[in-house]
Amino acid sequence: MIKKSPKDTYNIMSELVLPNDTNTLGNLMGGRLMHWMDIAAAIAAQKHCNCPVVTASVDNVSFNNPIKLGNVLTIEAKLTRSFNTSMEVYLKVWGEDLWAQYKYLTNEAYLTFVALDPHGKPRKVPELVPETEEEIKMYEGALRRRQIRLILGGKMKPEDAGELRALFIKD
Repeated sequence: MIKKSPKDTYNIMSELVLPNDTNTLGNLMGGRLMHWMDIAAAIAAQKHCNCPVVTASVDNVSFNNPIKLGNVLTIEAKLTRSFNTSMEVYLKVWGEDLWAQYKYLTNEAYLTFVALDPHGKPRKVPELVPETEEEIKMYEGALRRRQIRLILGGKMKPEDAGELRALFIKD
């Protein structure tokens, strides 16, 4: 299986925030944003494994700044790490007021996807090889984030989370 780098998975997606996308305050609705984030992240994951993927988890999504009606939304997505059949994708969401020439960070999130074979069963994914210092840092952090997700989801016992053991177990 061919190894890939995070740059091979990079995806950028833009949308214009229209009236149907907003709430009564003229801000982009959170559910619409999460829908677009899921699409952008899924494309990055599919670029890595070249097969269909399904969303396995969404880490905390905090809404730091509202995206207003008429602004442009840009989502950047790329893999931080691949495991056996799953992949973690990091997203950054930007809002941009083109008239005021002002761009601002609105969200960051991690989504996890599982690759599927033709029968809908999980399949092995290629190894991800980080190249830059930032990619290496995110790659290393992905293992800890994965262990937290598995513990919170009841799929791993805290005492089995090697890197996180000290947070959960007093020796």
